[in-house]
Amino acid sequence: MARACLQAVKYLMFAFNLLFWLGGCGVLGVGIWLAATQGSFATLSSSFPSLSAANLLIITGAFVMAIGFVGCLGAIKENKCLLLTFFLLLLLVFLLEATIAILFFAYTDKIDRYAQRDLKKGLHLYGTQGNVGLTNAWSIIQTDFRCCGVSNYTDWFEVYNATRVPDSCCLEFSESCGLHAPGTWWKAPCYETVKVWLQENLLAVGIFGLCTALVQILGLTFAMTMYCQVVKADTYCA
Repeated sequence: MARACLQAVKYLMFAFNLLFWLGGCGVLGVGIWLAATQGSFATLSSSFPSLSAANLLIITGAFVMAIGFVGCLGAIKENKCLLLTFFLLLLLVFLLEATIAILFFAYTDKIDRYAQRDLKKGLHLYGTQGNVGLTNAWSIIQTDFRCCGVSNYTDWFEVYNATRVPDSCCLEFSESCGLHAPGTWWKAPCYETVKVWLQENLLAVGIFGLCTALVQILGLTFAMTMYCQVVKADTYCA
């Protein structure tokens, strides 16, 4: 009976980790594609230039693949060491995510102030050599969200040392339209506009976070159940 139970948990855990590993492959693939085709896309921070969407996806995908591989191998080999390693790695990720979420909500105001200062510093890199990713990211954000600058369009005046904004700030795009009068530019601040958009989509973000947590808890349950079953089977055989 114990052996039959072990076999059932074994194949369930293998299937779960195979899907986990394939998910990691997908995330890694998207990250590599972004890095190859878009450069350092969505790098808005001047303090953390390596913190791009492509790099984050590559690191996340590789890490998920590694955890999934350890889980698959531990399940198929019924290896206690690998199962325990998988459990501890997944538990570490879960606790890290929970800690980040708690700190984010506890220090929202400080994070807001720091983020705005850092983004304003990043504006000075707009259009400069080697910062194609940052330039593209700002152009896309300002065009899609119909906003201009971090706090308002005057943020760009310090960058250009003139009454000028990027062409992506224009109500109607045209060559050198950023040199026209302020009445032809978007007035909404990008930071607040994106923040409001995130708040409006908080339900979707919450559901995604909840699903991620449930998947991790399921993985932890499978790993510990199988570990206990292997220990029990070894004890029974002995």
